[in-house]
Amino acid sequence: MTAAVRNPQTYLSEKEQDAYVPENCHVPDGTTPNLETYMHYAKIQRDREALSAKNDVEGSRSGGLISRIFNRSQESDRRSVASDGKNVAHSSEEGSGALVTAGEYRAASGALRTATWGSMFYLITTDILGPYSTPWAFQQVGYGPGVACFFVFGILAAYGGFLLWWMFLKLDSEMYPVRSFGDLGQRIYGRWFKYLCNILQSLQLVFNVAIIILQNGQGLSQMAKFKLCFSVCNVVWTLAGMVLGQIRTLQKFGKVANLSIWLNIIVLIMTMAFVANSPPNYTASPSGQDTGPVVTLAINLQPFQDQLNGIMQIVFSFGGSMIFIEFMAEMRRPMDFWKAMAYAQIFIFIVYMFFGLFVYTYQGQYVINPANQGISAYGLQTATNAISLTAGIIAAAMLGNIGIKVIYNNVFVEMFGFPQLTVTLGKYYFAISVIVYWSIAFVIGSAIPLFSDLSSLVAAVCIFQFTYTFPPFMILGYCMQLDATKGDGEFDINNPHAHRVDTWRDLSRWKRAFFTKSTFFHVWNILLTLACLSCAILSAYSAVISIVSSFDTSHSATSFSCKSPLDNS
Repeated sequence: MTAAVRNPQTYLSEKEQDAYVPENCHVPDGTTPNLETYMHYAKIQRDREALSAKNDVEGSRSGGLISRIFNRSQESDRRSVASDGKNVAHSSEEGSGALVTAGEYRAASGALRTATWGSMFYLITTDILGPYSTPWAFQQVGYGPGVACFFVFGILAAYGGFLLWWMFLKLDSEMYPVRSFGDLGQRIYGRWFKYLCNILQSLQLVFNVAIIILQNGQGLSQMAKFKLCFSVCNVVWTLAGMVLGQIRTLQKFGKVANLSIWLNIIVLIMTMAFVANSPPNYTASPSGQDTGPVVTLAINLQPFQDQLNGIMQIVFSFGGSMIFIEFMAEMRRPMDFWKAMAYAQIFIFIVYMFFGLFVYTYQGQYVINPANQGISAYGLQTATNAISLTAGIIAAAMLGNIGIKVIYNNVFVEMFGFPQLTVTLGKYYFAISVIVYWSIAFVIGSAIPLFSDLSSLVAAVCIFQFTYTFPPFMILGYCMQLDATKGDGEFDINNPHAHRVDTWRDLSRWKRAFFTKSTFFHVWNILLTLACLSCAILSAYSAVISIVSSFDTSHSATSFSCKSPLDNS
């Protein structure tokens, strides 16, 4: 493997970008790595990144404000790339044979880290699909509970994101790279937790793609004035996703991710302008042609089940934590990820909540989910649909890309010995996987054409765990293991298990782990984990009940139907 100094946006070959770098499963003494080993190499990695950042400060000060915030200077990139090229070339000389050496794997892992925190900001806000659902959330719970939930869930989402960032910095390295949420969980709790994360992550991604197919299908049916079969509308976007999904690298998606966020902002502004100057879309409203006055409530006293479904739309707004690890894994300096996360969370909190309050104020009980499809004037409605359809397919392709890689690498490569994506046969398998993946998403979206209920179910079962339940549960395990090491001997990387004075079978290690200066922090994270898990279970139950009830109503959309869910005339 060699790397030449080329344009920083394209200097990695397709083979290097697609490389799935497996974790070196053993330490020098031949045993499985423990937490101390991961932390040892992570500290070396962070020190190296800090030195690189120090060397790049002078170059980053040149240019305008925007370029300093969202871009790294080209000269800085060239220096980093040149350094990577030397490392990769050096490892190739060491292992000059047909087999790829561990040194080459580590060098490739470092070369894969190319993204900046500015591009991560765009990717996070592209991934989170919540703005169009927030007016419906306020319609379900009212002004007071809606604003309160936005505050609480926003703060907890920021807390969970900070915990994930902190643990990533402490456990990721080129020697033992953390590539996914499951990888991070495995470092703390073992393989069972990795499998749980991978299953939930795969479910969330495929259901998110299904929801976007459903959203775009509804938009296309509106543009066609309901004269085109709704199932055909879904097929159109499924085929588009199969084509766009052939892009294999997140770096290439980053080039269009910044376009997607601006398209979403345009749609939000247009929707607010149009709903303020036109009546609600009574035809798309569940109440049909009822044209009564708009009613807004401070607190909507309806069944708790419906309120929970509305609250889950707010959870959906903060649903990017699931792929935060993937984003950090592609950053040259993951220490800067907190900036991208902070700006994204502030953007989501201010823009999404304001949009939800504004639209709900003008449309009240007639709010449609997604909100832009509640515009009554056909021309204006079509304009927002055309733009949102473009942004939606970009987000769906990005989510599908990550979802396919999670399944392919963790199931087909590790368990069934499929070829990696770096070889020609692996690329053919990836192309086939894209078709199968989008076909499954089409079946889900067409079988359950209930946008609000389906998104509430995904939020409760998957998003809630990654954003709120798992981070405190994981930091609890990490901190307890860290506290337990304080009674051990001096750590030696050449014999990483010899320093421990007891095991987890001994009560003494549990005492050191829990009863320390961090006891209150441990208790807080235990209570938070249990509270989040309870809320998620209750919300999932409510979503399932709502889906069943919706199918029982006479005017509800049916599975694989030609009638659009928005056509209530």
